[in-house]
Amino acid sequence: MRVKEVLASSAIVMSVALVFSLLLNLSGYFPEDILVPKIRGNLTVLVLAVMLTISLSRIPYKNLDPIKNSRSVTRAFLLGSIVAAAIPIAGYLLMKDTSWGAYSIGLIFVAAAPFAASVAPLSYILRGDMEHAARGTIIVYAASLLWIPFVIYITLGKTVDMTGVVITVLEIIGVPLVLSRLLTKVKIGRDTMSIMMNLFISFLVILSVSSTNFPREFAPLLLFIIIAGLRTFVLGTGVEYAEKKAGINWHQRVTDVLMASYRNKGVAITMCAATMGPAAGTAMVAIATSIVVEICWVIFMDSVMFSKKRMKKEIGSEISDA
Repeated sequence: MRVKEVLASSAIVMSVALVFSLLLNLSGYFPEDILVPKIRGNLTVLVLAVMLTISLSRIPYKNLDPIKNSRSVTRAFLLGSIVAAAIPIAGYLLMKDTSWGAYSIGLIFVAAAPFAASVAPLSYILRGDMEHAARGTIIVYAASLLWIPFVIYITLGKTVDMTGVVITVLEIIGVPLVLSRLLTKVKIGRDTMSIMMNLFISFLVILSVSSTNFPREFAPLLLFIIIAGLRTFVLGTGVEYAEKKAGINWHQRVTDVLMASYRNKGVAITMCAATMGPAAGTAMVAIATSIVVEICWVIFMDSVMFSKKRMKKEIGSEISDA
C-alpha cells in the first residue's frame, strides 16, 4: 500500500493518531504548560473552521431547496440530530449525579454535534444517495447554529457560558457555511481531500486526547464504551436492518446509516475545548472513548456492512427485482 493510500484511509490515520495521543497522554510528555486550555481551545476552533470550510465546499448549490425536498431534509434532521442525540443524552442523565458526572459532560458535546461532513463523500464511495447526503449535510449544519446551543442549554445551561457556546458555534459552523460557498468551484482531488480531512481530524484528536484526564477507575470508561457502542454499532445496524426490512434501497440505507451513527468528532472536541476551560480535560474522556469505538465502527462499515461484495450483491438484487 502506497503512502498516499495510507494517508487517504480514515481508519488507518485515525487509529495511528489515537494510539500516538494515548501514548503521549500516558507518558506525561504532553506540554500542558505551553498548550494551556485557552490555547488548545483557540487552536481547535481555527483548525475545525478551516476543515469544515474545505469539506462543505465540496457540496454544490444544486438541489438544496428544503421545501422541494422536505422528506429528505426531515429524514436527515431526525436521524442525524434527534435520533443520534438520544443515546448520549440518556447516558449523561444517568451519570450526571454520580461521582462520574464531570466525565459524562462530554456526552452532551457528542449529542449536540452534527453528523460528520464526510457523510457526503462516503456516500459517494459506498454508492449511497449523494443528493440526499449533500442536501442533508448543508441543512443539518445550518440547523446546528440553533440545535447545538439548544442541546447544551437544556442540559448544561447552568454550568456552561452560553455566550461562549453561541460564539463558538458561529465560528465553527456559521463562518464555514458562508466561506465554503466561495470555494465550490475550486478543484480538489478526492484523494487529496481525504488526506487533508484525515490530517485535520488527526491533529484535533492528538491535541485533545493527549491532554485528557482519564480516570483511574475502569467502570466509567466501560460505561462510555457501552454508550458509544449503542450509538454506533447498535443504532447503525438497527437503522440498516429496519430500512432493509421496509424495502428501502441500498442507496438510501447507506446514507441514512451514516447520518445516524457517524458523528463529527471535530465539533464535539472543539465545543468541549473551547467552552469548558480547565474542565475540558475531564469532559474529554467521553469524547475520547467515543472516538475509539467510532474508529472500530468505521472499519466495520467499510469491511463488513457496506463491503464491495455486499454492495454488488444488494444492488444486483434490487436491479433484478425492478
